[in-house]
Amino acid sequence: MFDTYALLVMPLIARPALAELLKVDPVTPAGLQRIANYTGYIMWGSAISGGIFGLLGGYLTDRFGRRRVLTWSILVYAISALASGFSTSPEMLLVLRCTTFIGVCVEFVAAVAWLAELFPNAHQREAILGYTQAFSSFGGLLSAGIYYLILKFNTDLPIIFGEHVPWRYVLISGVIPALPLIFIRPFLPESPAWQQKKVQGTLKRPSIAELFRPAFRRTSLVTAALFACGFGAAFGAIQWTPQIVPALALSPQEKGHLSDLQKQYSQSPTPELKQQIQEVQGKQQKAVANVQMFQEVGGLLGRFFLAWLAIRIVSRRRLLRIFLIPGLVLIPLVFLFPAAGKLSSHNLDLLRAGIFVAGFLTIAQFSYWGNYLPRVYPTYLRGTGESFAANIGGRMVGTAANPLTATLAPLLLSAAGGVPSVSLAYAAAVVAFLVYALANLFTFWLPEPKAEALLD
Repeated sequence: MFDTYALLVMPLIARPALAELLKVDPVTPAGLQRIANYTGYIMWGSAISGGIFGLLGGYLTDRFGRRRVLTWSILVYAISALASGFSTSPEMLLVLRCTTFIGVCVEFVAAVAWLAELFPNAHQREAILGYTQAFSSFGGLLSAGIYYLILKFNTDLPIIFGEHVPWRYVLISGVIPALPLIFIRPFLPESPAWQQKKVQGTLKRPSIAELFRPAFRRTSLVTAALFACGFGAAFGAIQWTPQIVPALALSPQEKGHLSDLQKQYSQSPTPELKQQIQEVQGKQQKAVANVQMFQEVGGLLGRFFLAWLAIRIVSRRRLLRIFLIPGLVLIPLVFLFPAAGKLSSHNLDLLRAGIFVAGFLTIAQFSYWGNYLPRVYPTYLRGTGESFAANIGGRMVGTAANPLTATLAPLLLSAAGGVPSVSLAYAAAVVAFLVYALANLFTFWLPEPKAEALLD
């Protein structure tokens, strides 16, 4: 839950944080494009870092044990999240988001391997993995809820660098996971399967090259490709929604009023004008938090629905296609119409409904892999195999969709009537269609696990 929280706060606060650190106006096309470009650098740069170290984390998980690596990875991302709230430049924020992502990527691999091996009974394991991962969506709900509360009560919080700045408090709240860890760490058991083989001296040394032996090659390549598509949909489309919503949150009159206030402030920067601007922008950011909440509720229900289906549908291909086929059609439509403000009315309301569906179909896929991957790799290779799919496929390749969307957006500006938020929505629609089309194609090569028991 808390690793999801640490990751999802960045899309929420990217616009106000980078507007401040880059010293640009997010309302102007040039300002929004700089924010979009730097958001892409942070998203992909942190994913590349997390992917590289996450792959190493998979090796360390197989080499030194699930519990030890799990503990240290949580500390890394919690401390990094805390420090990022004190960023004084976009470069500093980039570096600290990279270290946050490193901790999260390593933690995912260690946690999935650890949980899978705690429950040898196949039916029980499917249920535990599915429902445990479903709870990670509470991290997304928590991020949206905390953001909304901080926007409302930020003036009651301690001053940082002379101001009450909501985005800083949101990032600092990422330290929360480290607090319960202090108390529960002594009670966490090691994986029985890993511990037994370690004691007996029969634990093989993990090797990335093993993933490309004939027995595992197809599994490794196809799962990495499908993981990349899932992350591509999340980071190339859904996570751009907080950059799109502010344009939908204000009426034309309010937009004109905000523009007038900003012009007056540029000529005469008084505290009164600044407060009025912040009040209007606060309305925009509350709308962002509200839409994010709908996305996370959709993701939560999608994860629980997948957990329910996982113990009822034998075919893993069929299970995945239940989410991929509707996503190919519905998610691009969400960004082409309500997100782009192209409907005659109620665009923001329909975007809430649409992003709920997008979250339901996309976020559920991350729980799918937590059920699938432990069944296709043996104990000594499980962490390495999961790490390759999640970190190389998902985080290093898949999150490249984020800067791809930022690159496509200015190319679609003329088709969007010169409106930056509309061109961004169009770019997100293109990327969503592309990754969902590829994912549906790749499922034809996805191997079906041959047995319900974990491989040994």
